This record gives sequence, C-alpha cells and structure tokens, in this order.
Amino acid sequence: MRVPEPSAPPRTGHLPFADAPGVPDPIGVTSRWLTRGGRPWFPVSGEFHYSRYPAGEWEEELLKMKAGGVSAVAGYVIWIHHEEAEGRVRFDGSLDLRRFAELCARHGLDFIPRIGPWSHAEVRNGGLPDWLLARPCVPRTDDPAYLEPVRHWYAAIAERLRGLDRAHGGPIVAIQIENELYDQPGHLLTLKRTAREAGLSAPLWTSTAWGGVQLPPDELLPLYGGYPEAFWTEADGGWPDTCRKHYFFTHQRDDEGIGADLRPTTVRGSDPAALADRFPWATCELGGGMAVAYHRRPRVDAADIGALALTKIGCGSVWQGYYMFHGGTNPAGELTTLQESHATGYPNDLPVLTYDFQAPLGEYGQYRPSYHELRLQHLFLADFGHLLAPMESALPERRPTGQHDRDTLRWAVRSDGTSGFLFVTNHQPHEPLPDHPDTAFTIELPGASAPLTLPGTPVTIPSGSYFCWPLRLDVAGLRLDWATAQPVCTVDDGGGRTVLVLAATDGIAPELALDARGVESVRTPSGEIADLGDRVLITGLRPGTDALVEVDTTDGGRAGLLVLDAATARTVYRGTAWGAERLVLCGDGVVFDETADEVRLHSAAAEPTFAVLPAPARAPVVNGAGVRAAEDGVFTRYTVAPGDERDVVEARVTPVRPAGPAPEPVTGELGRASAPADGYFDTVAAEYRVDVPRRLPAGTLLRVHWTGDVARAYVGDTLVADQFHAGRAWDIGLDRLPTELLRAGAPHTEGLSLRLLPRHPDAPVYVPEGTGDGGVAAVARAEWITVRSWSVRAG
Repeated sequence: MRVPEPSAPPRTGHLPFADAPGVPDPIGVTSRWLTRGGRPWFPVSGEFHYSRYPAGEWEEELLKMKAGGVSAVAGYVIWIHHEEAEGRVRFDGSLDLRRFAELCARHGLDFIPRIGPWSHAEVRNGGLPDWLLARPCVPRTDDPAYLEPVRHWYAAIAERLRGLDRAHGGPIVAIQIENELYDQPGHLLTLKRTAREAGLSAPLWTSTAWGGVQLPPDELLPLYGGYPEAFWTEADGGWPDTCRKHYFFTHQRDDEGIGADLRPTTVRGSDPAALADRFPWATCELGGGMAVAYHRRPRVDAADIGALALTKIGCGSVWQGYYMFHGGTNPAGELTTLQESHATGYPNDLPVLTYDFQAPLGEYGQYRPSYHELRLQHLFLADFGHLLAPMESALPERRPTGQHDRDTLRWAVRSDGTSGFLFVTNHQPHEPLPDHPDTAFTIELPGASAPLTLPGTPVTIPSGSYFCWPLRLDVAGLRLDWATAQPVCTVDDGGGRTVLVLAATDGIAPELALDARGVESVRTPSGEIADLGDRVLITGLRPGTDALVEVDTTDGGRAGLLVLDAATARTVYRGTAWGAERLVLCGDGVVFDETADEVRLHSAAAEPTFAVLPAPARAPVVNGAGVRAAEDGVFTRYTVAPGDERDVVEARVTPVRPAGPAPEPVTGELGRASAPADGYFDTVAAEYRVDVPRRLPAGTLLRVHWTGDVARAYVGDTLVADQFHAGRAWDIGLDRLPTELLRAGAPHTEGLSLRLLPRHPDAPVYVPEGTGDGGVAAVARAEWITVRSWSVRAG
C-alpha cells in the first residue's frame, strides 16, 4: 500500500458546536475529528438505560463501564417510563435522572442524554406515552398539538438536569434529539430549539444519521452505527448484507439497514459525501450485542462485536459509541407492559421484561467475553486516541470485490504520513474466513525514507483473527518501527521505565522492530536480537507476564515492551489504585473506586486472584484480611485466602407439570410471528418449581439451562423474568425478586415457578443452529452462581 500524502488541515469554525467561553478543556469539532482542551479527542460512549436498572446498583455498574474503557455514558430518557399517566411525571427511584447524571460526574464519566421524544429502544410506542397517541395530533412532526406536550416534557428534563451542563462544571457533553427520524429536518431543528428554550445545554447536539437522513444544515452532529446482526429483519432472510458490510474496511459511513423496518423507504435526502466533508466520522450505535425478537433470535458472540468495533476504527471512526454496553430489564408498567410489540402496531414482538441485549455487561451486570474484547481496544484508544483521531484511513489497491468476497484479505492503515497503525479483520459471523498464509505487508508512508515490510518473515493470518499493529510508534523516546502485536496501553513500572503493553495475536509469533538510531542497549528474556544496521529486530519472544523487552535509549530514557499472550491481555485493566496508576490482571471483574481509594473484584471464584504492576509498597488487604503474594513475571500476584463458600451450587428444580401441545403460530405486523399469548403459560406450559435456599448471598444468579420456545419466571402471579430461547442459558437475578416470599420455609411460600412453552414446528421463527430442540420444553439443569464483591485496599 502506498499511503497518500496527508490531506490539508481540517476545516474549523464552520460548525456551531463548542463549549461556552471560559469552560475548562473546551470541546470543539473540526471536519475530521473532535477536540477537547485543544487536543484531538477520541471519546468512547456506551449506552446504559438507567430506567431499566435498579437505582441502588447504578454506581457500581457505572464503575464497571469506566473500567471497561467507556468515557461517556449515553442513555435514552424514555418518556413513557417517566410519564405513563398523563400529568404525573416521575423522577423517583430508578427514574431519578439527576442522580444518575451526578453519579456519572462523581466518577469522571461524561453523560449524553438522548431525549427523544421518540426513542425506539424497543420500548412500547418507541417511548411515546399511550395518552399522547390518543390525542388528535401527528407525532414526530411540527403539529402544534404534538409540540405542546413535548415542550412540557423537555421542560421537565431540563429542570432535572439544571446546573449539570459543562458551563456549571457538569458532565453533559452532548444531547441527542429524536432518533432515526430520516425525513423531517425542519422538525429536528424545532426540537433542538425547543430543548434549548427549555434550558438544556451541551457543546454537542447530535442526531442519528443512518438511512440517508436529512438533517437541518450544520445544526446537528451526524452519528452513525453498525450491528453484527439484526432482530428486525425477516426470519428467513439469512444474515443481512447490511450487517455483513461492517466487516469490510470502507469509507462509507451510512448503514441503511438500521431501523429499516420502521420506515417505508430509504431516502437520499442528503449527500453522504457532503456530510463526510463537513463532519467527522462519529458513531453512537456500534452493536455491543443484539436484542432478540420472537420471530428472529440472533446470537452474537464476543469476536463478532470486537471485530466490528476494530474494523470501524480502521475505517476512520473518531468516536466509538456502543448500543448497548449494559443490558437491563423493562420496568413493570402501571397501565400496560412496556416492551415493543405487535399489539401496539410495531413490527417486532420483544420479551415483556428482559432487555439483556447480549451486551458486554448483562441484564444483571454479568461480565461477558465481549466486555474484555472491547476493553482491550478502549485501553488502546485511551492512550493513543489523540494520535489516531487525526490519522486518515487508507485502503490497499487490492481489496475485496464485493460483500461476498471471502478470499481477499481485509486490511487498512490509518496514518498521519509518518506513523500509523495497520488494521486487519479476518473474522465475520456465520461464514468463517480462510487462513491467509505467507502474508507480509509493504507500506509506503510519505514521511518515511523507505517502505516498511512487515513482518520480516511472512506469517499466516489465522481465520477468526482481527488486530491492530503499530507503525513507527514513539514510546518514551524509542521508535517502534513495527510490532506484530497489538498496542494495549502504557504504564510506569514503578522504577522510571515507561512500559508499552502489547497483546500477541493468536497464531502469529511476535516480532518487534526498533529504530536502531534511538537504541543504546536491549535486553530480552527470550528470543533473539538481530542488529540489522538501521533496525534492531527481536524475534522468538515467548509472550507472557515475563516477556518484558528492556530498552535504554540514546537520549538517556528507559522504555519497555511487554508482550502478553492474547488470553492474558484480555485480563488487563488499568486504573488509579492506592495512589498510583497501575495495571491489574484479573480474569474476573475489576472496578477502580478512587473516591473510596479501593479496588473491588467481582468474582464467582472461591479464591480470587489478581496481579498488579507496579506492585504497591505493601501487600494489599482484601476484605480486611491479608493475601498470599507471589511473583508472576514482572507482576506481583495476590491470591485471596479460600473461604467456605462454593462458587456454584446446584439448584433444586422440581417438575410440576409437563408441557401440553405447542401453541399454534400466529402472525402480526409484516406477517411476522407473534409471541404466544399470556394464557398459554397457565394452560400448556411445562412448569417447574425452584426452591430458593435460605442462605444465598447478594449477587446470586439462578442459571437455567433449558430448551423450548419461551420461558417465564413467576412469583405467585407476578412475572419476574423471561427469555426467548436462542441457545444461551437463562440468568435470573435473585436480588431482583421478592425473596421474602421465595425462601424455603417462608410462610405461604410458593417458590419460584418456571413456565416453558414448546415451539410449534411450523412457527416462522429463526433460531441459531445448534440451540437444541425448540419443540421440547424442559429444564436440563440449573445452578445458583454467586458473584461476590471483594474490597482491595492498601496494606
């Protein structure tokens, strides 16, 4: 690849997006990237719906998101959740918008309220209250009869968020107007003006921009998206091309597939190239997972999510925004259920309660493998995003001929002309891509005296791999010409050496090439060092916690290159702990609570273990007790003394009645299969009783392995959890249930009732292959899994 000469400097001052005068570290927007404090800024935002999660657990979940590399929390302000009954606007409990925003601020997270009025979010009526739709008005237009209640709603939001804008030191960096409104630019402008008149303020005002959106000129920052799968397409439609496209490097920003079931046509009211010329490539809905509808139940795995996200960075994204980053549960409505459904004229039937979304953090805060995949990328962006944001994306001459070309290697480079990063994606869902043997890359950078050809010995790019390699990266005065390992982050080792942590790529031997002009001496614990004159080449290094290459530079600096194996790299956290910035290796969850000066582990293991670099002067204490310490390469590993607890306890599940005949299929909007009616759960569902032990600690999940079509859990007549079967185990959070009525031996206890419906063989429903027999409604097994919180403080 011959990387083009850098473009002219970006346009500035042409957009009305900026902080008020005098705001510290002011936010701005150029035509190619965002700025903060005059420096290129690469935000990472993650969606979390506060109204779908218990308020008492918000703070810990926000800390989980921050530890996962999220710098800004986005969330819909869902009108029907707050004002289900007209005139009674609620901001109490899990609807306390102000408290949620203040918690974001408390922990250094930006906040992005998405204020609708229409949100979608798989909510009843897209979030518009029933009473509003009963009025003689035309929603989502400038109809005065619609705008009048919208003004009241925006005023209520503004009142709750008063004083939390950046001009007053608050966390609100952006506000999204409406959602997926593609053909009403005048109405979008009216909504923005209405919100500002109500008192809402932010440096960035945004709009979703997919589907050929028409936006009021220069009034809203267009944000894009892309999902690995889609619940909103047809059951028999296969993997949508609009999802497939996101695993290719391209400079096309739009995704015409998102929300296409809710608009009659795809319009081209605005020229995508014109938007690209004026606005940076920013996103708000990269798929952190995918919801499950009754008629279509996609399964999304960690690699699907990680590969898509990394591909978007290689394409040129300068803002990684995820929907969803954290799952939740629909609140119980006072008047109706609150999920999207055929009953309200929408094209998809969603579960009544669960909105897990297969997100990196689940419905009950469960850590998913995708959380660790994305955290690896976010650590990289935290350290190198300011370098990456101004770098333009370049594509090779030989690239895939179309979306069904699986044979041509997919790669791109982002560069500023003298340095950059190489991106490779050899993974996509459903249809595995082949190995690419004997591969090397030759990259001509306009600011380099000679092309880079890497690695020195060609390698096989394994099927399923995706990665980013550095090109001429400066590390504390050392120039790393290339590494066949992905940069993760930097840390001071406690002895004055700046260490760049890299993640090896499975199946590819690490190779490090150093510019010899900056090298005084090199020491490596394994492998070979070759002096090639203008370059020092390190090969044969065995990745691991001891794979630290120590370099003394000619200017007196000290640098280190620590190459972790891929599995260990996915356990890396970085945060401020006990007075210093440290790396923590832990296969479980870790949060850094600077306000309490402690680290907390979330683990289901009886003996949690974690490693730290640099180690504190004295061994930390866990829950007030000492820990065992041992060397683990350049880290110090600490292990908590075992207790009497067991991490998994088999649950006692008693069959009550077998399933009857599967309900006959019924179709609704667009001819799509509708979920079975409520009455079937009382008449033909298989029923099981789960006895809840008296002594189960907080944080306990019931994990149910089952087959069938639809499952619901009841306490008495109250629905407390549900799931459409798609091959994943069903988790039910004990903390969310009325446990005083569930415990074995409690007066009048009815236990937890699980009711499972079988699926009719003729039901037009898509489920992933290998998910079991949907025609058999049965519980195979269930267990209690307790995730405990361990407080780690300075010794």
